[in-house]
Amino acid sequence: MDYKQKVTMDSSGFVLLADYIPGIIQEIRYYSTYNFVGERVDGYEEPVALLTVEAARALKRVANEVNVQGYRLKIYDAYRPANAVRHFVMWGIDDLDLRMKPFFYPDLEKQELFKRGYIASQSSHSRGSAVDLTLLDMRTGREVDMGSPFDLFSEVSHPDSNAVTGAQYENRMFLQSAMVRNGFQPIDCEWWHFSLRNEPYPETYFEFPVSGKYLGRG
Repeated sequence: MDYKQKVTMDSSGFVLLADYIPGIIQEIRYYSTYNFVGERVDGYEEPVALLTVEAARALKRVANEVNVQGYRLKIYDAYRPANAVRHFVMWGIDDLDLRMKPFFYPDLEKQELFKRGYIASQSSHSRGSAVDLTLLDMRTGREVDMGSPFDLFSEVSHPDSNAVTGAQYENRMFLQSAMVRNGFQPIDCEWWHFSLRNEPYPETYFEFPVSGKYLGRG
């Protein structure tokens, strides 16, 4: 089956994450201009996080678990439309657009971002059950120190990087353990990225915009 045949606009299996986890914090980077592209990404019409019902239920269990220990979840990205991924690919082809290089990929060339798996031409986010997130310490009101910021495309962002301190590594593993216990799986190059193990739409890529007004449409 080719990629185009897998794409659908059916949003009936998705929910607004804030409806499931009222205390969740959202900083949807691809709605803003502060991301590795340097502009709002195609398909992001509202700064909200959407997920499949199954992924949202699992993430709620994570939120409850870490909340008891004094933390809240902070979401950078969740469902990502297929046309947003195409935006990434087209950006990758433009050799002259390097405006965000100092902030997000200072030590790599654009072409390496795809080769090393930091950016994919087909993303698990477009299947609706992947999430990029961190922890907020409720005692300090600050993000937990993970040793590198979200979307820093570098080996220091690998979950098991030896370039971070022991405390930073423990923070990463605290988040990862909570996610894994509740049904998510990590990847080896980004400490912030997790996908639901038993995702409901493993072969389907969605393209409806990131906006609450499109939910419930089959």
